[in-house]
Amino acid sequence: MKQLIDRMQKYLNGSIWGKRILFSVLGAAIGYAYYYFIGCASGACPISSNPYISTMYGAVLGFVMTVGAKKPAGETASEHSEH
Repeated sequence: MKQLIDRMQKYLNGSIWGKRILFSVLGAAIGYAYYYFIGCASGACPISSNPYISTMYGAVLGFVMTVGAKKPAGETASEHSEH
């Protein structure tokens, strides 16, 4: 278990896309859990009555949470404009 955690930390340290993917997957899991445990049996609730919609909604929210994240330490805006 310790090796898995170490590998994940090493992968996520410099990769903003790794963090975005991780948060998207966690958001999808939370979205599905919301459907499963809280859900709407009548079908009147557009998000929580369908497992696909609630899962995608959670994934999008997880991704959006990382959009404002800072760039890795060695990269600045001026370096981006030079390429």
